[in-house]
Amino acid sequence: MAVTVTERFGSRDSTEGDSPSVELLFNVWGTSNDIVAKSNLLAASPLLYDGLVRQSASVEQVGPELWEGSIQYGRRKKEEETGDSNYQFETGGGTQHITQSIQTRGRYAPAGENAPDFKGAIGATKDGVEGVDVTTPQYNFSETHYLPVSIVTPAYKATLFSLTGRKNASPFRGFAAGEVLFLGARGSQRGEEDWEVNFNFSASPNVTDLAINDITVAEKRGWDYLWVLYETAEDGDAKKLVKRPIAAYVEEVHYDGEFSLLKIG
Repeated sequence: MAVTVTERFGSRDSTEGDSPSVELLFNVWGTSNDIVAKSNLLAASPLLYDGLVRQSASVEQVGPELWEGSIQYGRRKKEEETGDSNYQFETGGGTQHITQSIQTRGRYAPAGENAPDFKGAIGATKDGVEGVDVTTPQYNFSETHYLPVSIVTPAYKATLFSLTGRKNASPFRGFAAGEVLFLGARGSQRGEEDWEVNFNFSASPNVTDLAINDITVAEKRGWDYLWVLYETAEDGDAKKLVKRPIAAYVEEVHYDGEFSLLKIG
């Protein structure tokens, strides 16, 4: 089930004066994992709101796979100058639907009978393999750069648009090619001198020699999609028809992008 984030009624309470603040309130649906809930909350909320900077985020579980989230905004601690940068990161888990386990740790049947061996297929039925949603390693990070107006041209904004949803074609920020996905950018102009631009990324590790029963997947890059083909076979010991993996496929679902075009070093 996909995680959904929606803004709640009563959101956007604000305070003006020497210490201005704004609070945005959200509902987060579709996960029982607090780290996943907070990660999706941060991804759905702006870094900047009404001239204020996102300063804190919190989640509270209020029901099965339902969380209430809060984002607090306040004045930045110092006035950054053109050319300055700051960075934020968060490690957490993304959600992935899998149909094959790492290994089957036990098979049990009534006395005198044998439990069918599905070779790691999860939730196998006579019609197919249902699988399960699991948490996978994911590293989310954002960078705020203060770029001169000479860089943030209409052509540059179009470049940001075209790179959104692409993965790094070359090593980037210490990650290998294929591990970083550009999630997009948000910018606001400060006077006539520069722009404050926030860049959002997510990283997922490349893997090699991935074992799927008797199949070895030589390479799967972080944002590739892996799926498994199953066939119906007979388990001689259990005398049952079972679903077993016979092939694995690695699909490229995101285009490569040249992140040097972001002009953030």
